[in-house]
Amino acid sequence: MDDHLETNRRRWDELAPLHVQSAFYDVQGFLAGASSLKSIELEELGDVAGRSLLHLQCHIGLDTLSWARRGARVTGVDFSEASVAEARALAAKAGLEAEFVCSSVEWLAEVLRGRFDVVFTSYGVLCWLADLGAWGRTVAHFLKPGGVFYMVESHPAADVFDDGPKAEGLSVAYPYFSDGRAIVCQTRGSYADREAPVTHNLSYQWSHTLGEVLDAVVGAGLRMEFLHEFPVGFYPKLPGMTRGEDGWWRLPGSGAGLPLLFSLKATRPLRRPRARSGG
Repeated sequence: MDDHLETNRRRWDELAPLHVQSAFYDVQGFLAGASSLKSIELEELGDVAGRSLLHLQCHIGLDTLSWARRGARVTGVDFSEASVAEARALAAKAGLEAEFVCSSVEWLAEVLRGRFDVVFTSYGVLCWLADLGAWGRTVAHFLKPGGVFYMVESHPAADVFDDGPKAEGLSVAYPYFSDGRAIVCQTRGSYADREAPVTHNLSYQWSHTLGEVLDAVVGAGLRMEFLHEFPVGFYPKLPGMTRGEDGWWRLPGSGAGLPLLFSLKATRPLRRPRARSGG
């Protein structure tokens, strides 16, 4: 697993400065006052003013800092030192208060102290985690009693389709269910720029069913509030997708009804339920 982690870390260390310069992330627009947050999370998570917020797998920190602009006291976490460095630099340029910590999700409890009102994560994060059980326990560990966990993520059902550069239409290429082993990926460039001069093209990823995600959240002792599914994506993942005026990407024709994103909200109970007595 250490080899997998280090290979992925090298890739993200290389991607971080490239993403700061990419049109996909529009850092200049952010520094001019734009938010990187999307309508789904803004509507569903709601007001965060005055609340402490932990952002897991924050990459270069744009979403973290966008929550700061909405009044949250933010801490961002990423396993890539280059990503954390870029996030800190952007916070300074934007004049925003934020803490950024370099750590993998699994080991975060060893380097970060405190509890948070909100734990947040979003868009393309779960495929980089081998152990969802450890992820769920990390989320629960950092939530205050009564605190909220919120995530919005690519729907696992969309991951079964061929998303390669030569794909045409919707063609099933991958299984929905996984044996838990790492998937070896060779990717040209980056999702933010396919022509970017990236040398670390190898990565390891893991697939997780929707049921496995829910099991990790509930198994960590959190109480589910809702699970929502959406027929829109945050980038053109599959062939034929077009972007609407609202900024979301959609499939044409018969694919328009397929789930491309899901969101969930869960809370940490105020106190643990009492154990049932025998007899």
